[in-house]
Amino acid sequence: MEPTNTPPPQKSNKTTVIISLLVIIVLIQSAKIYFDYTDKKEIVAQKADVEEDLASTMQRLKEIQAELDVKIKEVEKLGGDVKDLQKAKAEVDAQLKRSVSRSTKAIKELKDRVEGYEELLKLKDDEIERLKTTNQSLFTENRQLKTQKNVLNDSINRLATTKEELASKVALASQLKAENVTVMSVNSKGKERESPFRARQLEKLKVEFNLAENKVAPIEGKKIMIRVIDENGQVIFDVARGSGTFLVNNKEEFYTASQEILFDNTRQKLTFLYEKGSEFASGNYTVEIYAQDYLIGSAQFVVK
Repeated sequence: MEPTNTPPPQKSNKTTVIISLLVIIVLIQSAKIYFDYTDKKEIVAQKADVEEDLASTMQRLKEIQAELDVKIKEVEKLGGDVKDLQKAKAEVDAQLKRSVSRSTKAIKELKDRVEGYEELLKLKDDEIERLKTTNQSLFTENRQLKTQKNVLNDSINRLATTKEELASKVALASQLKAENVTVMSVNSKGKERESPFRARQLEKLKVEFNLAENKVAPIEGKKIMIRVIDENGQVIFDVARGSGTFLVNNKEEFYTASQEILFDNTRQKLTFLYEKGSEFASGNYTVEIYAQDYLIGSAQFVVK
């Protein structure tokens, strides 16, 4: 028997192909959905990482901003240069004012800046320590100099005091002194009498004395004055006859008569002749002798 040729079921094969194609399409779509989901998840994760990284970097910038403020004040207080710190502070302030949104590249650049600021802060810590050491040395030297200055000032003050005391002693030692003081009355005929005097015989009063030798006193011009004082303490004076005033212990006093001389340290003799112009009242009198503004001698006489 010869085999019978049957035709292939064409409809069945077509269905199979369609089903296969649908399966392939479903698989491709599923894969696409899966990969899209995975990519989206990775993007979200990456975005979260970027935002976290940015937030961390911005927080560190705020900390660096505060640290820069502290360092600027500390370095200024120690007398150091703060220009680089101020420049960094201005940059940090500007970065903090910018929008929070940044690209990954911008964040990387920002983190590099943060590292630079941190390095600057470390360098300033070292500089602050050096400044503290230098300032402490300067403080110690300054204190030593002040101590030396105080010691020197004390020495100068003591020297000045000693000099003043010496000058005072020299001034005292150089004061003149009247010796051999005599008081005589002189009448119209030129006859001289010793105290006590009669008023009618006392037309002129003669006061005579020597200036004692004094090796300390300089040779110089001096003003010598006499004061004739009655028993009531009143000075006899007449401006028209050469009387005047001078200072004694910062108080203005009258003198009876005066002479300008050159003191030459030769025990020179001085003579004063004073004509009152009227009779002396009865009583006890004192004659005081002054050189410049200090008393150098005195004597008394009596008028009956």
